Amino acid sequence: MPKDGQAITEKKTFSRTTTVATSIQAPPATVWGILTDGRRYPLWNSTIVSLTGSICPGSRIELVSTLDRSRTFKLKVKEFDPPGRLTWGDALGQRTYTLTPISAGQTRFEMTERIGGPVFPLFAARIPSFDSSFEQFAADLKSAAEAPHDSQREA
Repeated sequence: MPKDGQAITEKKTFSRTTTVATSIQAPPATVWGILTDGRRYPLWNSTIVSLTGSICPGSRIELVSTLDRSRTFKLKVKEFDPPGRLTWGDALGQRTYTLTPISAGQTRFEMTERIGGPVFPLFAARIPSFDSSFEQFAADLKSAAEAPHDSQREA
């Protein structure tokens, strides 16, 4: 089991799965509010260049990551179960955010992304590691959620 905030990646021939988890000193509703406010992502998340569109059931969003600033990911929100589970993705992969209450005012955050498919081996070597980006995403989310109440809304 990795330590809190440390990403792990499992590689298979036809897929790759990266996961990070951390404890956040904030209730799930607070973390959920941050995760589903798409227009504010670049304000708290240093791994996201831009995110356009509304994060709500069945919606489509466009995301640009620091991992590849030249590419815009066009994603669909596939699962939206407040305040516990959010999934978005495209034909090649999906990312799932899971929020689990640990105790009063504390949340276990987990983010998992699986990419792959029949043609995955043809381009797998060109996809950068997600580990450090996932670790930074989790750290940024933790900082935003644990900040004084209105700090993420003031920027």
